[in-house]
Amino acid sequence: MLQYDTIRPDQEFNAFLAKGELRIQRSRSSGKYVFYPRVFAPGTGADDLEWVPVSGLGTVYSFTVIRPRPPAEPYNVVLVDLDEGARIMSRVDDCDPADLAIGQRVKAGIVPIDGEPAVVFTPA
Repeated sequence: MLQYDTIRPDQEFNAFLAKGELRIQRSRSSGKYVFYPRVFAPGTGADDLEWVPVSGLGTVYSFTVIRPRPPAEPYNVVLVDLDEGARIMSRVDDCDPADLAIGQRVKAGIVPIDGEPAVVFTPA
């Protein structure tokens, strides 16, 4: 039996990012990919989640542009549907916020934000 009080899926996810690897969880029984990291598969409650590498390719599902007061630059917040099926929230760099579009293809990368590795997308 698993010791659920000692499992920290978010820490495991961050450890993969620190090694430069984008991995998310997949349920062995259903084959469905899961994001955000968790202990049980949503919908089924299965505790058979495994960490698997993903392509990092995806499609912008939704986005918003944040326009802070100058001199700060506008930036975006996106929801991306990974090709594997999971949805992830992040941002798209190397793209003018005015050029961002729903349905746009993007590719994940790992960059440091405030000293911690994070998933950030760029146009594919």
